[in-house]
Amino acid sequence: MDFTAQAKPVILVVDDTPDILLLIGNLLKDRYRVKLANSGEKALQVVQSGAKPDLILLDIMMPGMNGHEVCAALKRDPATWDIPVIFLTAMSSVADEEAGLKMGAVDYITKPISPPLVLARVETHLQIKAVADFLRDQNHYLEQQVALRTEEVRAIQDVTIFSMASLAETRDNETGNHIRRTQHYVKVLAQRLRDHPRFASYLTDRQIELLFKSAPLHDIGKVGIPDCILLKPGTLTAEEFEIMKTHTTIGRDAIVRAEQQLRVPVAFLQCAKEIAYGHQEKWDGSGYPLGLSGNAIPISARLMAVADVYDALISRRVYKAALPHEQAAESIVLGRGQHFDPDIVDAFVAVQDQFRHIAATYADTASDLADELAQMEHIAEKVVLE
Repeated sequence: MDFTAQAKPVILVVDDTPDILLLIGNLLKDRYRVKLANSGEKALQVVQSGAKPDLILLDIMMPGMNGHEVCAALKRDPATWDIPVIFLTAMSSVADEEAGLKMGAVDYITKPISPPLVLARVETHLQIKAVADFLRDQNHYLEQQVALRTEEVRAIQDVTIFSMASLAETRDNETGNHIRRTQHYVKVLAQRLRDHPRFASYLTDRQIELLFKSAPLHDIGKVGIPDCILLKPGTLTAEEFEIMKTHTTIGRDAIVRAEQQLRVPVAFLQCAKEIAYGHQEKWDGSGYPLGLSGNAIPISARLMAVADVYDALISRRVYKAALPHEQAAESIVLGRGQHFDPDIVDAFVAVQDQFRHIAATYADTASDLADELAQMEHIAEKVVLE
């Protein structure tokens, strides 16, 4: 490798014999910047006091700290472990050489030294180090680029999810900040249950992240429900309720079509399908669309069921007043083992103060409620005209 066009590599020579230091220093000085140390202790001081040397020629037999001890100290330190060490020694047995290489040295030169051999070995190991440094820098750069791209993909996913969820919001103004509140409720419940024997294998850090990411899509299917039903300010008829129930299937099918367009499985969309399709199922089998019961209902849907019902109870609507937290919590508890998974209800009871805080943080504003009323009046007028 030609070092003339760049800063010369620094070579540290360590030996307790002045003649050896002088000989090797003179041999290397025209090609490299040379630093000298006459003891192991001095060598470590040189390494730690300034720019790291690019390579160290290290005598083994020295008084005080010997070469093996110096090498071991260098390899223990994350700042110096990668400096190539070539041992210089009169110990020429295979066992001695093997011991030195096991300690982390890259090569072994016996005394009396051969100048051409020293130059060749130094040049070879500097080239190897240069290549290793380059690859390490490239790997670090690539890791940074992967991390950056991953963050971009996550940001795109989040924007896409909220854009899709906002479609439901534009159709049903009663949602307000509902999707944000339920998203956080689900996360709090999942974190509470992560160590529970029934849920621990499912509620990994990654899965909780996916639940949080996909929860806003639970009501995406409402975009397919007619306004006269979706926004009706009173009780639905039996026929209307059957149509309303189809929002679970409409939502699931919309996500399936998105998956088909991508042509690759996407974990958060799998979770979103479960939530959209199953969050109206009930623990006792009386829910819809499939009438699933117990553990047949996906965990993601069971978590969303508690979050969704709680938020509906505490939220003001044109056709009903908001319940205070205490009454809403009592209703959730009454649904234990019937509407809801009993263990999830127990988790809700344990974290209900966090639910209350989330509800306050993402409370609907007066303007949200005014918009809701205006839309209801608009729908009423439309129905009369028709």
